[in-house]
Amino acid sequence: MLRHCFLALLLAAVLSTVPRFAVAQDSGSNDQQSAPAGAPPEHGRGRHFDPAQQTETLTKQLKLTSDQQPKVLDILKSSQSQMESLRSDSSLSQDDRRSKMMEIHKMSNEQIRSLLDDKQQKKWDAMQSQHEQWRGHHQEGQAPSAPDASQPK
Repeated sequence: MLRHCFLALLLAAVLSTVPRFAVAQDSGSNDQQSAPAGAPPEHGRGRHFDPAQQTETLTKQLKLTSDQQPKVLDILKSSQSQMESLRSDSSLSQDDRRSKMMEIHKMSNEQIRSLLDDKQQKKWDAMQSQHEQWRGHHQEGQAPSAPDASQPK
């Protein structure tokens, strides 16, 4: 049972991608009052991966250009399609499925990063770092710590 919960949480973290983390940062206390500051929104609880919404969030966070937006959307749609195919593939073990999902997530992040200019890449890297830090705490069963409010975003 514990292993199933862990795998479900891990899968939710993999599917959550950085843009969802960015939404949690931007929204501050809006609808996040019960969640720790800086924590991603509740994963896997009826919320579906929406490439269009994530592109919109990235556009706001990274100030994507009109040329970058459709490319990011295509990457996210492709990632979503690949993830859905994996979820429906019953021939894979949970570990294999998780591994492949993590690889898809990594590749889509790399593709998005390659579209960004230097300033956007720095912001992207900071977002990735915060997300990975949150995932590390979450996987260890620790509550994520609130980010220092005095640090600029």
